Amino acid sequence: QVQLVESGGGLVQAGGSLVLSCSASGAINSINTMAWYRQVPGKQRELVATITSGGSPTYADSVKGRFTISRDNAENTLYLQMNSLKPEDTAVYYCKARTQIYGTAYWGQGTQVTVSS
Repeated sequence: QVQLVESGGGLVQAGGSLVLSCSASGAINSINTMAWYRQVPGKQRELVATITSGGSPTYADSVKGRFTISRDNAENTLYLQMNSLKPEDTAVYYCKARTQIYGTAYWGQGTQVTVSS
């Protein structure tokens, strides 16, 4: 079992920045890829960014150049640096971890990000 706890969400003005954190515990040695997703009420959860165990990132086109995903394996923490925030970035942001064997997915409880115009 892997437990994930997100933090760092909040209210920010357009153009501002936030850093989200996701702290992992439990069977952390089994974790392979980690990712950030976001969801707006009434819409499907969408992928924001992923990062492999080796640190290779990928991004959704909508956040490229503005968001940076990183992970500190020693601290078992995933980060999402969000710059130049837009009102359309408003969502609940979720952390996801996938295990190396079986590919089991674990989710955090989510953290709200609200960007005012």
